[in-house]
Amino acid sequence: MDNIKEIISKSIETKQRILEDEDFLVRIQKAVDLVTSAFKDGKKVLFCGNGGSAADAQHLAAEFSGRFYKNRKALPSDALHCNSSYLTAVANDYSYDVIYARLVEGMGVAGDVLIGLSTSGNSGNIVKAFESGRNLGMITIGFTGMSGGIMKEMSDVLFNVPSSDTPRIQESHIMVGHIICQLVEENVFPG
Repeated sequence: MDNIKEIISKSIETKQRILEDEDFLVRIQKAVDLVTSAFKDGKKVLFCGNGGSAADAQHLAAEFSGRFYKNRKALPSDALHCNSSYLTAVANDYSYDVIYARLVEGMGVAGDVLIGLSTSGNSGNIVKAFESGRNLGMITIGFTGMSGGIMKEMSDVLFNVPSSDTPRIQESHIMVGHIICQLVEENVFPG
């Protein structure tokens, strides 16, 4: 039982650090404002990640395109890894590092939001996607671990969770993502 309590305590500690970091909270509000504006302007929000972060990307995209709390119109949002034929073809024919960058080039437009999840902040395919997105004038929001990695300098808004423990980082990514989804939904669909 002690090890279970220790794991839960570490999760709470990480989230407590976020709660006490005023700058981190301001960045959450900034992301809410940027995503709200994008949706109100008819733009879309694209997500990318690898492994558990891909699952989190898909989860958060579904909160926008499906629903969060409200029965409302779908918002244009998708996770870029969901087309397995595309993913395996590009990874095989080109390189795994360009799987997201090519989709961003084909689907992204200025004013769209690209959200990348990488606990290290150094995932090559996420970094290349951010390069492509920035070249198109997209807004980039990075979800990373403590250092921010390469994505730190490439993110218009960075959520560098104050931890180097992958599960604790991912738990906080989902928490921050859910906050953004809830507040954006309330902004786009008031009342």
